[in-house]
Order: sequence, then structure tokens, then C-alpha cells
Amino acid sequence: MARYTGPTTRLSRRFNQHILGSGKALERRNYPPGQHGPRLRRKLSEYAVGLNEKQKLRYTYGLLERQFRRLFEMAKRERGVTGERFLQLLELRLDSVIYQLGLAKSRAAARQFVNHGHIRVNGHKVDIASYSVQAGDEIEVKSAPASRQMATRNLEENRIRNVPGWLTMDNEALKAKVNRLPTRDEMEQGVNEQLIVEFYSRY
Repeated sequence: MARYTGPTTRLSRRFNQHILGSGKALERRNYPPGQHGPRLRRKLSEYAVGLNEKQKLRYTYGLLERQFRRLFEMAKRERGVTGERFLQLLELRLDSVIYQLGLAKSRAAARQFVNHGHIRVNGHKVDIASYSVQAGDEIEVKSAPASRQMATRNLEENRIRNVPGWLTMDNEALKAKVNRLPTRDEMEQGVNEQLIVEFYSRY
């Protein structure tokens, strides 16, 4: 699957928020990239503000524009607040859930972990990162020694990350459960989803 392979710290500096890669570059240079970055003080148009918000969220979850737009259209057709439902659909992707559980250090690493067949959902092997989990689903690491060793190492490295309340993780058994759908305050905080809804409504 195609994915972003460009400079990661450049993205974080562009949006003035840790998106991908290390956050150290953003700490050292907290201004936009490029030779005019330190002096760049232009006012953005409404379109540019909405576009930046959309791109920021898209890069955070590592999706292509077509995938991202498809999820938005799905959220728009469902009941409830479109922006919040959109964020839920992003969070319920299997790769995002694996990241939230601490089984991978990043969403990109979680996508690879899933694609390589290390995860089972409700007893069945699932190797599609975009698979959407539902409330009540049980997720576990495959019983193969290599899979469990990798998962255990990742949990140890990510132990400072708190598992959100809508998920339950058993570190010993390497099993997890989706208790319910996430609420707004349990999802991505550094984004204004209403700007994205307004941006797409222009088309």
C-alpha cells in the first residue's frame, strides 16, 4: 500500500505539532520548514486553514487522500455528529487500535504488525490494517513465539503510554477487548474536526 515516505520532522514543523517521527526537531526549531520559516508570518485563508487541519489529521493516521475521503463520506451518511463519527472511524481502524494498546510504537509500525499477520480478531487472523473493529471485539496476538516476543518487547517500550478507557488490555495474555466506542475526549485532541467537515462541504 502506498504511504507517506518523506521527511517526518518537516511535517511536524509545518503544522507546529508532533505528527510523525521524533519530536526533538520541533523542540529545536519551532517554526515552519524552509529558508523563510523563521520569518513566515502570513495570514492563512479559510481554505488554507481547513486544508491544513485535514492534512494534519490525514498524516497523523497515515492515510492516502482517497482512503481518508472515503471514511469521511461514510461518517457523513451515519447518524450523529459527522466530525466526531469521523474520528471514531479513524480510531476504530485495527492499526490505530494496535497502536493505542501499546503493541507498536507508531501507527505505521502498527500497520506493519497487522499486515504481517501477527493479530487475530475474535479468533480469526486479520491482516488488513483498515479493518474496522466493533464494540465487543476481542483482539489477541498470534500464539507464534516470534509474534508474542515482538508484542511483549513493544509493550515494554511503550509502557508509559496509557491505554484509553474504551479498550482493555491484558499484558500477560496479550489479549485486548473493545469495551465501547471512544468518546470525543478519548480521541485525537490536537485537531479541530469541524474545520475538516467545513472544508469537505465546499465540494
